[in-house]
Amino acid sequence: MVHQIKNITAGKLQLRLKTSGEKDELNELAQNFNGMLERLENSFDAQKHFVSNISHELRTPLSAIITELEFSSGKEQTKEEYQQTIQYTLDDARNMAKLSNSLMDLAKASYDPNEISFSEVRLDEILLESYSKIIKENQEYKVSLNIDNAIEEHQLVVQGNEYLLQVAFNNLIDNACKYSPVHTCLIDVKVTNEKLYISFINTGITISQEDLLHIFEPFFRSETSKQEKGYGIGLFLTEKIIHLHHAAIKVTSENNETVFTIIFDIKNY
Repeated sequence: MVHQIKNITAGKLQLRLKTSGEKDELNELAQNFNGMLERLENSFDAQKHFVSNISHELRTPLSAIITELEFSSGKEQTKEEYQQTIQYTLDDARNMAKLSNSLMDLAKASYDPNEISFSEVRLDEILLESYSKIIKENQEYKVSLNIDNAIEEHQLVVQGNEYLLQVAFNNLIDNACKYSPVHTCLIDVKVTNEKLYISFINTGITISQEDLLHIFEPFFRSETSKQEKGYGIGLFLTEKIIHLHHAAIKVTSENNETVFTIIFDIKNY
């Protein structure tokens, strides 16, 4: 067993210890060790896949910037053409900045939960901050916030990280408005059976049931979302943040209406 373990390295995580049908301590140890190797191998594969996707996403705008600047510097152009090149380059640089910010948020959400600062926060106040931020940055967006009058103030208070929750809410509001033909998002907040439901609703193209199965996977983009700019990080990051807060998130899409719902079990707070 020791000899087999010495052969297992970071590049050979597919190796496993030999096990038998015996019900003894050494066989149980080998089985548990193999289970640990399985988890490590999956984690390494996920990391490699993640880094590969990041490299691809960064390469695209970088290549565009280099091409635009090389073309512009290689021939004489009019003032209008130079201005157009500058605008294209700025757009690509801004896209890179958005991607970089998303990756930073993802890194923060990936910390050990014990390393993240949690305190009492008001979900309605964070929603209002997200609402204000989104409509300030996108004047064509229309966002409505409806909080059930029956909700008591203490039911809106949870233990959470205000920054990360705002990132999650921003993503859901922005997605709803982006993929709605009329750029609208309705946020509906209600309490039922000691659970707080926050729903982000938009009308538009229905997401297929097959795409819904993968919608929270990193870098996944559904067929209906490819017409808009994006990197497929937002929903993956959002789900990670929601799970950090011991809450759940689900999505439905039918009859030209898509609803993302976050569910907090408020009896635990």
